[in-house]
Amino acid sequence: LVTLRETVAPKQLNHYEKLRAVTISAGVGADSTLSRSIESLEQTIRKHLPPGATISYAGETKEFKESSGNLHLTFLLALLVVYLILAAQFESFRHPITVLVSVPPALAGALLALLLFRGTLNIYSEIGLMILIGLVTKNAILIVEFANQLCQEGKSPRAAIVEAAVLRLRPIVMTTLSTILAALPLALATGAGAAGRWHIGLVVINGLVLSTLLTLFLVPVVYLLFARTAPVRQSAAVPEPFSEVLPRHSPSQG
Repeated sequence: LVTLRETVAPKQLNHYEKLRAVTISAGVGADSTLSRSIESLEQTIRKHLPPGATISYAGETKEFKESSGNLHLTFLLALLVVYLILAAQFESFRHPITVLVSVPPALAGALLALLLFRGTLNIYSEIGLMILIGLVTKNAILIVEFANQLCQEGKSPRAAIVEAAVLRLRPIVMTTLSTILAALPLALATGAGAAGRWHIGLVVINGLVLSTLLTLFLVPVVYLLFARTAPVRQSAAVPEPFSEVLPRHSPSQG
């Protein structure tokens, strides 16, 4: 009636969302990062998963995956807000595009630095990228706003943007250097939480350096391209003197 047999089985069966689940807990090593650990773990686990099995995350890993998934949407919203603010400031839909030309070089410099120094796109580097968008547009605003003032004084767009780039070079360099010096302690941070501060400082410093170098060339070029395609504003006609408009009255006309 009964057959006795010794087997090995778990003491309890864990479930997640009404499905049988196995919980794996692990920590990040000192020589690794969270994103690299997740990638390595997924590659190892997927080799042994049965058909139909899925992977779910919890804790800090879940927050990291969610924040990384919303990165593109966050960038688009940040750029849209900056564009709308600049459009209201310049009262134009073209000049904000000229200013936002400085953003791609900044992002390229930040991502290149993360690649060279073996950094990762985590929550801290994402914060640094958001800060970077606001910092790099400031330099382009200095050039575009001063060029618009010179155009209102009667100078041609080419002469205005060249003079604006030359005269605003010193303020741009001074502002960039002060920002880099302020972010340098983050890049050289040590102790608890140094990895997060290091990512912010690395992104801000390298993004600012590359963006500043290219902004002085890209912004004037884009400004001139928009100036050539913009409709020419006709100057208002100067009214004739009152004495010349009225016919002269002679005594013979009574």
